[in-house]
Amino acid sequence: MNPVILLFIDGVGIGKKDSECNPFFKYKFKTFTEFFGSIPSLDNPIIKINNGFIFPVDARMGVEGLPQSGTGQTSIFCGINAPQFVGKHFGPYPYSTLIPVIKEKNIFIEFMRRNKKVFFMNAYPQIFFDYINSGKSRLGVISLSSSLSGLRFNSITDVQEGSALTAEITNERWNTKLGYNLPILKPSLAAKRLLSAASRNDLVVYEYFLTDHLGHGRYDGNIEKTLGILDEFLFTIFTETDPEKYTILLCSDHGNFEDLSVKTHTLNPSLTISYGMHASFLFQKIKDLSDIKDSLLDIQSII
Repeated sequence: MNPVILLFIDGVGIGKKDSECNPFFKYKFKTFTEFFGSIPSLDNPIIKINNGFIFPVDARMGVEGLPQSGTGQTSIFCGINAPQFVGKHFGPYPYSTLIPVIKEKNIFIEFMRRNKKVFFMNAYPQIFFDYINSGKSRLGVISLSSSLSGLRFNSITDVQEGSALTAEITNERWNTKLGYNLPILKPSLAAKRLLSAASRNDLVVYEYFLTDHLGHGRYDGNIEKTLGILDEFLFTIFTETDPEKYTILLCSDHGNFEDLSVKTHTLNPSLTISYGMHASFLFQKIKDLSDIKDSLLDIQSII
């Protein structure tokens, strides 16, 4: 068994070493400063430690224009050059001609075809289930991949039982925005719940999208507080993962959050981190977003 933890962090590239526009330098992200010893930048995009690498990955993939979520995420989760397939970068939802590709080639179904156990860690609120039960089907790439693979969507019950996480980690926004009364979860405990799921599965996927919302300026939360929550969550995952038993890959679909001087996506390379058993293999294999899925499948055959 080669358990993989795939952490998708939306809209994060490797940007300038500039505390005015790059929040990782402004707020001293300890996952970078303490665990990896340095903050990645365009001047210093590759950071190596024992069992781990931070490195840039090409999100443009030979297609002009700003990378977008629909094609970027399809490239990650389906292993194809989606913007080249479509003829342009497209998002936030997948282009219509990509739907059959997502159904056939997404990472969940590919792992399952190899008799691997997979788990999508995110939970969804009732309004999401009301939406899909109404017959509407416009979903983001990751939730669509999960649905087309026949996986069950986690609900508030799974959050309450400790087996799933909300997309904002702590449950706080589910309470304030959606009227739930969930306990506020410490990011470190949320991380331990994810690691517990990883101990029972071959692939665990978690999606975090508030970074992209912050980058676009359409999120009403405090940047420093929100980044601190994500930092504590990631720091716990990296520090408490046994690198001799697990492989972590953190990836993103395009740049955005690393440059808050603009409210659009950027042309920067996407942030990628490999850590654990097969970190070096992933660092060497992954050059653009379309390399990610097949590289993760490849390590399942490595003893």
